[in-house]
Order: sequence, then C-alpha cells, then structure tokens
Amino acid sequence: MVSAARALFAAQGYSATGTPEIVTAAGVTRGALYHHFADKIDLFRAVIEAEQRALVTAIEAATATPADPIAALIDGGAAYLAAMGDAGRRRLLLVEAPSVLGQAETVTLDLARASLAEGVEAALTSGALPPVPAAVLTDLLDALFDRAAAAEADVQGNYLAVITALLRGLSRGAT
Repeated sequence: MVSAARALFAAQGYSATGTPEIVTAAGVTRGALYHHFADKIDLFRAVIEAEQRALVTAIEAATATPADPIAALIDGGAAYLAAMGDAGRRRLLLVEAPSVLGQAETVTLDLARASLAEGVEAALTSGALPPVPAAVLTDLLDALFDRAAAAEADVQGNYLAVITALLRGLSRGAT
C-alpha cells in the first residue's frame, strides 16, 4: 500500500489523490487500507517516513568512513542531493509534506535533517568548526541543501561546490 500510495502522491499530489485510487493501485480493499492506517494522512505520513529512511540510508552509506567531520558533512550532503534526484521524492519531501503535515511535523519527521544535526555536532565537538550555535548552523545548512535539491539537476553541482567552499572556509576559521 505504501509504495502504491507513494507513486500516486508523487505523481498527483496529496490533495488530488483519493483513497479509491490508492486501494485500486495497491490491489487491496478499503477495509484493508483502514486496518493498517487510520486515514489517508496516516498513510501519507508512512510514505514520508519511508522516503526519509531512504535518504538516511544513502547519507549513512556515504559517510560510513569519513576522512574528517567536514568531509562527512560534504559527502553526506552530496549523498542527500543524489538521493533527492528522484523527482517524486523531491515533490513529496519539499512540497507535499510541509503543505499537508505542516512545517512543525515535517521537521519532526525529517531524518535527513537529524543526520545533518549529528554531523554538525560532530564537527563542532571535534573543533573542525568554530564554536557557533549548532542549531543555527544546522538550520542554515539544511536550507542550503534543500534549495540545492530543488534546483535543476544541471546546477546542483554548483550548489554543492558553494556549500563545500562555505564549510571549508568555516573549518579554516576554527583554527
């Protein structure tokens, strides 16, 4: 059901997707849908959670053996952008989730942001970054990576290059 709903939500958006379409696409009954999910928004939340888990899996794979905390942030960011290359995922996470669930719940479900916060904290703790408020730096980097993910594919490399330069510049200021 989650994958059928994901395909429909990604293609049409949450509002344009009805539960009859979802049960037909999933090959289940309406009763089966409501046995597993309280309502359509509960199913949508499950889709968003699955998308977030996929992002974190990609980020963790890219940062499994980081050379240093700054490299881990850069590699994790590159993995995030690669995973966000899927147009459906971009729509679900950057457009639909904030609209449907609200900004507060979207941030709560944002596992990629939580992973970024861990990376920022590691870089600050190691002294690789100057002592700045971790939450503020996480917010700024999260916004930069989301903006890069929303950009056309042919300029995403430019965004990553600028983010890399910013992080490397900050790291030089830590010494």
